[in-house]
Amino acid sequence: MKRFPLHWQILLAIVLAGIAGVATGPDLAVAGVRIYAIYDFLGTLFLNALMMLVVPLIAASIITGISGMDTGGSFARLGLKTIAFYLASSLAAILVGLVLVNAIQPGQAGGEPLADRLHWQADTSEFEAVLEQVDEQGATDLVNIFLRMVPTNVLGAAAEGDMLALIFFSLLFGFFMTRITPRYSQALKDFWQGVFETMMAMTHWVMRFTPLGVFGLVAKTLATTGFAAVVPMLMFFATVALALVIHMLVVLGLVLWGLARVRPLAHLRAMAPALLTAFSTASSAATLPLTMERVEQGSGVSARTTGFVLPLGATINMDGTALYECVAALFIAQAYGIDLSLTQQFVIVLTALLTSIGVAGIPAASLVAILIILGVVGLPLEGLGLLMVTDRLLDMMRTAVNVYSDTCGAVLIARSEGESTAIART
Repeated sequence: MKRFPLHWQILLAIVLAGIAGVATGPDLAVAGVRIYAIYDFLGTLFLNALMMLVVPLIAASIITGISGMDTGGSFARLGLKTIAFYLASSLAAILVGLVLVNAIQPGQAGGEPLADRLHWQADTSEFEAVLEQVDEQGATDLVNIFLRMVPTNVLGAAAEGDMLALIFFSLLFGFFMTRITPRYSQALKDFWQGVFETMMAMTHWVMRFTPLGVFGLVAKTLATTGFAAVVPMLMFFATVALALVIHMLVVLGLVLWGLARVRPLAHLRAMAPALLTAFSTASSAATLPLTMERVEQGSGVSARTTGFVLPLGATINMDGTALYECVAALFIAQAYGIDLSLTQQFVIVLTALLTSIGVAGIPAASLVAILIILGVVGLPLEGLGLLMVTDRLLDMMRTAVNVYSDTCGAVLIARSEGESTAIART
């Protein structure tokens, strides 16, 4: 198996999981043991192993990265480049989705609104909790985003998986670690470098079990949803999927080729294990250890750049999510026969860009963001029920795009900093 590349192992696991999940369904039992429970066990165990790595890996990578650079000009320059790329890539993704959803019109069939034609009655029971969450947390309030950045208890933030707070604390710790007595500063640098190296070694070990964990996650999903659920929403599914592919392969491919001057196919091949894992887990945070390993080992980006760019990207850079929010809002408008003006569509674009960053740390982030967008432009909130049919599969796809955008940003910023990567084109 060591000679069989990891991305092919994962791809084979996904294919076998699809067959097994659809064949067994959620209820088949052998010797009194439900097969679905086995899928759930394998997937949950793998996810737990990945999440176990996330907090110490993020803290160690950011602290060692910041402490290893000139924390004056270099720190500010790297931060500005990272944020600028993430905003630009998310905006580009939204515009791709906007063009396609207007061109394909997935919310209509035969010139009629889809909801009327199929006599759909949206089921709101699945997102009532999300509605309450929006009311309670005030996700539209920009002030809350900044309040969430500064933790009252950093250990509590780490335990709760609040990545934005953890990243902010790690940035401050790494910065001020270089401002103390050199004897103590060096001791801390050695300690955190040791933590980082240990976490990367643990990541390599967990990666060996990736195909098994991916099999459990995908088989569990398809055992409950199957493929038939996609049919009524096939045009919407196809529109989102096509937009994600165009953004990932064409837009980000041109960024890699033209701006970063690297070979897009070589980078895509190097990132394949992380992308397939992101697709299976539907979690950028859970995939982060594998993403960092592949960007460093596969594309040759330095630990300094990787440790700063990727953890931040996994928290705030959501290209696939932003694209999906835009397409979903316009699809609901089309499905209910509501014509949106260019001004309203611009509001959707702007709101999708802001919410993809602002609510990234909230559970069911895409659902929260779509509810915000629907409320801003006055679309029916119950339309969200129409999206539940395909949400899981599209969530897996957009997570893979989110992760790939992060890796492209790391490569581009590394090249702009003068690093020579393993995938540079001549």
